[in-house]
Amino acid sequence: MYRSREWIFERIRRDRRLDPALSGRALALRYRVSRNTVAKALASPVPAKRKKPPPRPSVLEPVKPFIDAILRADLDAPRKQRHTIDRVLQRLAGEHDFELDAYSTVLDYVARRRPELVLEAREGRRHLEGTVPQAKRPGEEAEVGFADVWLDLAGQRRKCVLFTLRLSYSGKAVHRVYATASQEAFFEGHVEAFEMLGGVPAVHIRYDNLKPAVKLVLFGRSRTESARWAAFRSWYGFSAFYCTPGEEGAHEKRGVEHEGGRFRRTHLVPPPQVESLAELNERLAAIDAAEDARHVHGRPTSIGFDFEQERELLGVLPADGYDCGIDLTPVVHRNGRITVRQCYYSVPAKFIGTKVRVKLRANELWVYDGRQVVARHPRLTRRYTFHDILDHYLEILLVKPGAFAGASALAQARAEGGFTRTHEALWAAAKQKTGDREGTRMLIEVLLLHRQLPADAVIAGLTTVLRVGSVSTDLVAIEARKAMENTEPDACDDLDDVNGPGLDAEHDDDPDRPGQDEAAGEEAKVISLHTRRLPPDPRTALPDMAKYDRLLTPVKDTGTTKQKGTSA
Repeated sequence: MYRSREWIFERIRRDRRLDPALSGRALALRYRVSRNTVAKALASPVPAKRKKPPPRPSVLEPVKPFIDAILRADLDAPRKQRHTIDRVLQRLAGEHDFELDAYSTVLDYVARRRPELVLEAREGRRHLEGTVPQAKRPGEEAEVGFADVWLDLAGQRRKCVLFTLRLSYSGKAVHRVYATASQEAFFEGHVEAFEMLGGVPAVHIRYDNLKPAVKLVLFGRSRTESARWAAFRSWYGFSAFYCTPGEEGAHEKRGVEHEGGRFRRTHLVPPPQVESLAELNERLAAIDAAEDARHVHGRPTSIGFDFEQERELLGVLPADGYDCGIDLTPVVHRNGRITVRQCYYSVPAKFIGTKVRVKLRANELWVYDGRQVVARHPRLTRRYTFHDILDHYLEILLVKPGAFAGASALAQARAEGGFTRTHEALWAAAKQKTGDREGTRMLIEVLLLHRQLPADAVIAGLTTVLRVGSVSTDLVAIEARKAMENTEPDACDDLDDVNGPGLDAEHDDDPDRPGQDEAAGEEAKVISLHTRRLPPDPRTALPDMAKYDRLLTPVKDTGTTKQKGTSA
């Protein structure tokens, strides 16, 4: 059992204190030490420190000045033409006839001596590499940054970006995920953060040199900003502080750099599985609210407590919101698509050959006809990819039913769940009874019913008609209207909440107006057929619902019978 010298000294002194007659020889035998150690313990309560032997002289002592001269010359030499250990050994042997040294001996000396010579050359400026703690004042500063994040979005692994705005004083942060680090996402992240915080930092916000904000880095802190970014800052009334380019600049806003990594490790591991980015951002908003109870390392108070002091000192928000999207006017090609940022989106076929107004947002793309939204797509981030909605091509497919089976919009509708197994069953039964061409036309007529009837009602009508072994589109419409009448209004509202907005969603007024932008922006994933309907097109005759209404209206019994040929 190991016993320290301090413990032995304390025991020897205690035994002598309890029994003064105890001899040094007895104490030495009791604790198995020499009588010299006993004498030292009785003379001093603390053992004397052991004396280190003098350092053994190095074999390199005669040539150390020569090695130092080589290392000093390397400071100004090209990086790839500096001395290696082998070259130092060669010069020692050739120029000084010195062969007593070993490779490891020279290696250890050079590894220790080279940093010392670098510091000597810099005249002792090593303290410039450190950091200086900063005291932040409430409501004055914030930091913004982007971080990469991976998601399982609608069943596919995708790389997105995490926007973070963090107040420097309280540590209160707002996080949002966007499809790409575009200028639209940059602006929308700010707007979301300002609304969540209830104000704008009064002094400035720190940024690195992000492309959405900076067009050109000049000398010092000067930057050439993009015109839209300057207008955005003017709208909300805050200043920008740009950090030094490179790794050094990251230390100037290390609060948000650390926060982005911490939030990703804590709340986005494993990669979240969501159907839309809007769904994920709702989760992040709840997480941000719950983190008010968290304590930043080294602070006795919580984030929420400090933010209450900071909230009243933030700058006032403008009365009107800022339109973060950009307006474009692409031409609709013959294939029913428009090209936006080298990606392709479908629009209703009636707009082929015309220009349409497009609103490109961070996560969505809206297509307008006047003030009405006629198409809504998730924003694509990879070049030459496309997103088609089957409903946009139904007028063309009525004339060319042979193109239906191989349509890319059909494949996308199947993948997104808009074209269900019930549709597949009707299509197969219709083709078996009437042939491929007419069977496909009958299916397309059923798909057109989705523009006028709720999706759940059409599916219910299809199920009933297939159950009785029929493929009549008229019967599908009648049964769908029956299903609508038998469904309580509250239940329809619940189905709309599950399946998305109602069929009249695309006939709403301009979503840019206050109150509708939030409702329209909540839905990121487009569900074909179920949620898309166009305004009535005079060039296309839709199924007439009036005749089905008359069939479903019960005849009242008046109690009198009219004779043929007699007047009432």
